[in-house]
Amino acid sequence: MATFEPVELKILSSLQTEGRLTNQELSERVGMSTSPCWRKVRQLEETGVIRGYRADLNRRKLGLGVLAFIRVKIDSHNEAEADSFAAEVARLQEVVACYSIAGDSDFLLQVVSADLDSYADFAMSVVRRLPRIKEMQTTFVLKEIKPFEGFPVGL
Repeated sequence: MATFEPVELKILSSLQTEGRLTNQELSERVGMSTSPCWRKVRQLEETGVIRGYRADLNRRKLGLGVLAFIRVKIDSHNEAEADSFAAEVARLQEVVACYSIAGDSDFLLQVVSADLDSYADFAMSVVRRLPRIKEMQTTFVLKEIKPFEGFPVGL
């Protein structure tokens, strides 16, 4: 488990909440001068703790009204087949996240689409035709109670 200095946790928390902070603004928030703050941020980037900076987009305003999770079971569990399935899924832009999971399914896909009709087309003509699929089950999100907004820094 990685351990971080308190100032690094403040930096990570601040940037995760507001990634467009200038170095000056960030250094003021975390209580350090600009040069050491800049060096800490660069170190966190170089070590891969900070992987990048993104805009937080509103999926509904992008016309993506459907959010669903698809549990997938594949018929072969050897590493090559699982890797092949994962590579195919990674190419699908409707799949915004994919996880290899334990339990009664092998993969969990998080999917967005414009509406139910476009979801049905995607599920039946794309996902269902992926190699080695044995079973798939969709769960639709009715309401986002707590959408992902970042990791608990310092947990």
